[in-house]
Amino acid sequence: MASERAIAATVETAGGRGRYRALVWRRQLILAGLGAALLFSLCVDLALGPARYGLGEVVRALLTPDAVPQQVRVVLWEIRMPVALMAVVVGAALSVAGAQMQTILNNPLASPFTLGISAAASFGAALALAFGVALIPAAIAYVVPVNAFVMAMLAAFLIHLLSVKRGVTVETIVLLGIALVFTFNALLALVQFFASAEALAAVVFWTMGSLTKATWPKLAVTTFVLAAVLPVFARRAWALTALRLGEDKAASFGIKVARLRMETLMLVSLLAAIPVAFVGTIGFIGLVGPHIARMIIGEDQRFFLPASALSGALILSASSVASKSLVPGTVFPIGIVTSLIGIPFFISLILSGTRRSW
Repeated sequence: MASERAIAATVETAGGRGRYRALVWRRQLILAGLGAALLFSLCVDLALGPARYGLGEVVRALLTPDAVPQQVRVVLWEIRMPVALMAVVVGAALSVAGAQMQTILNNPLASPFTLGISAAASFGAALALAFGVALIPAAIAYVVPVNAFVMAMLAAFLIHLLSVKRGVTVETIVLLGIALVFTFNALLALVQFFASAEALAAVVFWTMGSLTKATWPKLAVTTFVLAAVLPVFARRAWALTALRLGEDKAASFGIKVARLRMETLMLVSLLAAIPVAFVGTIGFIGLVGPHIARMIIGEDQRFFLPASALSGALILSASSVASKSLVPGTVFPIGIVTSLIGIPFFISLILSGTRRSW
C-alpha cells in the first residue's frame, strides 16, 4: 500500500515537472515569435519612406552593406536606421516602465503616461522651446531633453515622497499621478498661451511625439539606460513576482516591500524620462504593451519582463510603419498613432474593471 502511494507520488511529481517544462517551452516560443515579429516590423520600417525599397534589398543592406548601391546604404544606415531602432528601444523602455509601475502599484492603469511623468516632461520641454528657459544652465546645448528629463524626475520624486508616507495606499499614489497629469497639462497650456506663433508650433509638434529627430547619440543614451536597468529588474524577478500576490504575502517571504517599491519606482522613472526627453510624449505604450504581455505569457517576471519589452518595441515599431503608410508622402507624429491605438484599449480596461466590480 505504501509502495503504491510512493509510486503515485512519483508519477504525480514527474507529471508536474513535465507540465512545467511544457509551460516554459510555450513561453519561450511566444518570446521567439515576438522577436521574429519585431524583426519583420523593423525591416518594413526601414523599407518605407520617400524612396521605398523591397524587403530583400533591405535584408541585403543589413547583412552585406557593400553588396547594395551606396545611395541605398546611406539612406538605410545613416537616415532610417537610427529612427527605426529608436522606435524599438523607446517602445521597449516605456513598456517595461509601465509593466513595473503596474507591478509595484498593483494597478492595471499605471504607466508613465497616466501617472504624470510624460506630462511633466512635456512641460519641461515647452519651457525651453517657448521661452529658452534652462533648468540646468550648464546643459544649455541640450536644453530641451535636459529640461524634459529634470521635470519628469521631479514628478517621479513627488510620487516617491508620497509613497513613503505612513498609511498611504496604492490608490492614493495613482490619484496623485492623475492630479499631476492635470497640473502639468494646465501649465503646458499656460506656456502655449504666452508663446509666440513659431514657438507654439514647436511645442505642439514636440508634445505629439516624433521619432524623426532620432540620432545615433540619442539612441546610444537610451539604449544604455535600458541595458543598465533591465538586469536589475531581472535579478529581482522573484521578488517582483511575489509582490503581485499582495504586500502581506510578499513580506511573509522576507521581501522588504517598501524598499523594493521605492527602488523600482526610481528606476522606472529613469527608464521613462530618458526616452520622453528625446522623442517627446508617446502615450499608451506603457499601458498597452504590459497588458498584451500579461495576457499571452502570465505574471512570472522571468518571462513577463522580456515579453513586455518585446511587445512595447513591436507596438511602437508597427506604429512607426503605420505613421508612414496612413497617407502616402506624409509621416504622422508617432504619438498620434499610439494614442489612436491606446485609447480604445484604455476604455476596454476601464469597462472590464467596471464589470468585475459588479
